[in-house]
Amino acid sequence: MVPGAKERPVQEFLNALLFRPLAHLLVRLLLPTPVRPYHLVLLHTGLVLLAAWLLHRGEDLYAALLLQLKTVLDNADGQLARLRGEVSALGRYLDTEMDFLGNLALFLALALRTGEVERAVVAFFVFTLVQSFDFNLERLYREVRGLPLPKEPEGPETPILRLLKGVYALLFLPQDRAIRALEVSLQRRLGLDPLRFFDEWALAGVVNLGLSTQLFFLGVFLLFHQPAAYLTFVLLQALYLGLGYVWRIARSIPSPRWGP
Repeated sequence: MVPGAKERPVQEFLNALLFRPLAHLLVRLLLPTPVRPYHLVLLHTGLVLLAAWLLHRGEDLYAALLLQLKTVLDNADGQLARLRGEVSALGRYLDTEMDFLGNLALFLALALRTGEVERAVVAFFVFTLVQSFDFNLERLYREVRGLPLPKEPEGPETPILRLLKGVYALLFLPQDRAIRALEVSLQRRLGLDPLRFFDEWALAGVVNLGLSTQLFFLGVFLLFHQPAAYLTFVLLQALYLGLGYVWRIARSIPSPRWGP
C-alpha cells in the first residue's frame, strides 16, 4: 500500500500499479512545501479543461498526455491531504465536483469533435452512473459486513462548503439513492446472499472502471485518433453493468437445502 493512499476493500488496478506510485513520488517532493491539497485539485481541474479543449481541436496526443498527468495529480491531492492530516469536508466536495466539471467538459468536447451529440450525452450518463456504482457498492459491501464506513471529513460550515454540499445533493444524491434502492431491493426480493451479492468480485467489476481507468482508456483511444470509438466503449459499459447483474444474481442465489 502506498503511504497516504485511500484504504479500499478492492483497489483499482491501474491506480495501484501506475498512478498512485507516481503520485507518491510527487507527494514526497511537495510535503515540505506550502502547496495545499486544494491547489492540486484546482491544477488538475485546469489540466482536464485544457485537455478537453485540445481534444476538441484534434490535438489528441497532448490531450492524452494531459489526462494521464491529471490522474497523477488527482491521486496526489488525496495522498498529500492524508499524510499532512489536512483531509477536510471542503476538499472532499471540491474534488468530487471538480471531477464532475472536468468529465462534463470532456464529453462536451467529444460531442463537438465527433458531431454525435446524442451518443455523447448518453455516454456521459453511463460514465457517471458507473462512478456512482463504484461509490455505492463499496458502502454496501461494508454495511453487510458490519465494517465502519469511511469517516466523513470535518470542517467549519462555511458558505463555500454549504454551496458545495448543495451542488453535491443536486448532482449526486438522486443517483446514489436510486442505485442503493435498486441494489437492496434486488437482494431482498430475490433472497440473495448479501455477502456474495456485495462481495469483492462485485466491487472489482466497477472499481476497475473508475475515473483513472476511464481517462487512461480515453487517452489510448486518442492516441489512435478514435474519439468516437471511446463513446462506444463507454456505451458498452451499460451492457456490461446489465450482464454483471445477471452474473451477481446467479452466483448469489442460496443453495437449496436437502433433508427431511
